[in-house]
Amino acid sequence: MKAIVATDQAAQAAGITLVERPEPTPAINDVVVEVRASGFVPAEWEWPSTWTDRSGGARTQAIIGHEFAGVVSSLGYGTTGLSLGQRVFGITDWHRDGTLAEYVAVEARNLAPLPGDVDFTVGASLPISGLTAWQGLFQHGRLRAGQSVLAHGAAGAVGSVVTQLAREFGAYVIGTGRAADRQAALDFGANEFIDLGNEDLADIGGVDLVFDVIGGDVQRRSAAIIRPGGTLVSVVGPAQARPVDGLAVDFVVESVPSQLTEIVDRVRDGRLRTHIGTVATLDDAIPVLNPAERRKGKTVIRVRD
Repeated sequence: MKAIVATDQAAQAAGITLVERPEPTPAINDVVVEVRASGFVPAEWEWPSTWTDRSGGARTQAIIGHEFAGVVSSLGYGTTGLSLGQRVFGITDWHRDGTLAEYVAVEARNLAPLPGDVDFTVGASLPISGLTAWQGLFQHGRLRAGQSVLAHGAAGAVGSVVTQLAREFGAYVIGTGRAADRQAALDFGANEFIDLGNEDLADIGGVDLVFDVIGGDVQRRSAAIIRPGGTLVSVVGPAQARPVDGLAVDFVVESVPSQLTEIVDRVRDGRLRTHIGTVATLDDAIPVLNPAERRKGKTVIRVRD
């Protein structure tokens, strides 16, 4: 089968290549899925699991990509809850070969049914962005109606979902980003927008929850405006700054099928829009995954029609 592998940690995206690999076989409680589309997160180059296995040994020629939509093509021994030919979507284990391939082996417990009226490209764009937003807001941020949320990168793949979910659940959302992202963030539902390059976060006055996808100085400035009892949620590693009288939480997203169902149901009824920026085929994926300039939204690779 065709697959895209990472070959050089120092080169990152410049070191990926399209190769032929054997099709995977399902282990106990696994399924093999014929991948129709795969999402990609550029930060994957920074994840230790891209380059090392669970025991700390080096991974070589690892297939990249970890979110996808496709059709179940074989079942492992003891696998229940899914059937051959079923449409599914979800996230693969971080330490196993990923989804930028024609087939992927994944634990059945990590997958949710993909409704027939949701395109595979849309399905592949949802798992990491959608679950990151859902878990950050509701599990770790403990969002309540009436609170205020500072959503960094509000026009991006994750931030746009954060903005929409927070608004749906009754929050006041202040989106941030570059000046060029203002209208997109407002279109996704932000009540107001802060241009991080030209406007001061301190002018906001105070928020209950910060959803941070940037880190660094932006995180430090954000922590300073969190109200007593508020929360800083970071998806860029352990928080380097903490609120004076609040919580700082960092987390790694998990594949939770019940949450995937909540997310895809919102897409179906129009409550949630996914932000897909670039779509390419597997054969044409290398330059798309190694762009010469910043790309907006989620990158999705269509593996097969």
